[in-house]
Amino acid sequence: MIRPALALAVLCIVSGGSSKPTERKTRVQEDPPLSQLQHDDDTNFEYDHEAFLGQDDAKAFEQLAPEESKRRLSIIVDKMDGDGDGWVSEAEITAWIRRAQKKHVSDSVERQWADFDLDQDGRVTWAEYRNVTYGSYLDDPADSEYNYTQMMTRDERRFRAADADRDLIADKQEFAAFLHPEDHEHMRDIVVQETMEDIDKNGDGFIDLQEYIGDMFQPEDGEEEPEWVATERQQFAEFRDKNGDGKMDKEETLDWILPSDYDHAEAESKHLLFESDTDKDGKLSKQEILDKYDLFVGSQVTDFGEALLRHDEF
Repeated sequence: MIRPALALAVLCIVSGGSSKPTERKTRVQEDPPLSQLQHDDDTNFEYDHEAFLGQDDAKAFEQLAPEESKRRLSIIVDKMDGDGDGWVSEAEITAWIRRAQKKHVSDSVERQWADFDLDQDGRVTWAEYRNVTYGSYLDDPADSEYNYTQMMTRDERRFRAADADRDLIADKQEFAAFLHPEDHEHMRDIVVQETMEDIDKNGDGFIDLQEYIGDMFQPEDGEEEPEWVATERQQFAEFRDKNGDGKMDKEETLDWILPSDYDHAEAESKHLLFESDTDKDGKLSKQEILDKYDLFVGSQVTDFGEALLRHDEF
């Protein structure tokens, strides 16, 4: 069975005003920084739930009745209040969200580590990864409906970039860089290269406006262009194409997908504080958070898994 675990996610776009770049989620990996979901509080708070709780725990909270959600949220508030002063600051919310981010990445690495460390020697070789991911294709390429050679070549290139000592054997830290390159400074070049390969359809080494929009929106027959596309055209001209030559080079692409001046956790904590701070004192009481429990954790019964029914924590 082919397991293309590293297929890039489609860029999720959130429309915004023309005064600043549109908030967006990284194209890198299937696991974006906070959530793959669109951040649109007018529709639902699902993005906020995943940002605040982490993706697995957010799904579990969706099963809970409102009173149980509030009870568990109350426990979380006590944990967030790091200095024990009875208030939750923006910095404490940010720290909590970063904790959820790190836990999601760590859990992802642990799950996949068990799949790929076939001989259980505490290392994952390129051969192990290749055989697990592309085993059936390697056994009989002629029997496959798709030629996975290019994907395998890309994976090997990323594996080599993550492999600090160049021995084609990954320890857990190197494997984490391979799976989540957006979190590692030394992987930025490979992130940009993969992104440009995906979007640069004419192969000129740049991303022009047509390619930029085409990566996000490809209309069906007769489909009208949504309003956010026009916003993105403006974003491209005002913020993406910094030198005004009508296309994005590698540096401009890096600034787009991994901006150094934008922190997802800080932005989300500011949003949660703004929406919940009813007395506008710049900090949140437990009651203010519980009053907005639907924003922080929600409660909509679904058929998702039972990931968070962990009574040792709650």
